[in-house]
Amino acid sequence: MPKAIVRPRKTHDLSEAATILTAVHELDGYPVEGVEDPQAWLSPEGLLAAWVAELDGRVVGHVAINSPQPEEEPARLWREKSGEYDSRIGVLARLFVAREARKEAVGKHLMEAATAYARETQLRLVLEVLTKDAAAIRLYERLGWQRIGEALHTFGGKQVDAVCFVAPA
Repeated sequence: MPKAIVRPRKTHDLSEAATILTAVHELDGYPVEGVEDPQAWLSPEGLLAAWVAELDGRVVGHVAINSPQPEEEPARLWREKSGEYDSRIGVLARLFVAREARKEAVGKHLMEAATAYARETQLRLVLEVLTKDAAAIRLYERLGWQRIGEALHTFGGKQVDAVCFVAPA
């Protein structure tokens, strides 16, 4: 199989990315919210940049960087630990890969695009991942991300355990 091509997301990618997101949700339970309107979930308030991965001309993955929102625990934890301002923090989010592309290092390539952007724009990336998403946690740890704390992710009146990470310096 050819190597995935990672490129900035374009408006016309949203429909295909939303379809993949819905399939990932059915397979893995990720995300726990947003599947009722996946295109809106992929374009949240504070979106700074987003990328898609393609294999054979088809979108097979997605990642985004958002500006920190007031309720986001990883940004709060990093502010407390580092003294950094929100203007210097990016929240990595909306990372998912289609089932058929998971053995092609697509997640790693998407993460590399996001971290390159963060370096260029002098942002320190943080993220929150649910503890149930063990494969994602393994990816972040393999890429050198460090745990900075734990959180409760709240959605639809429920709370689930999560772990917060910061990207390598």
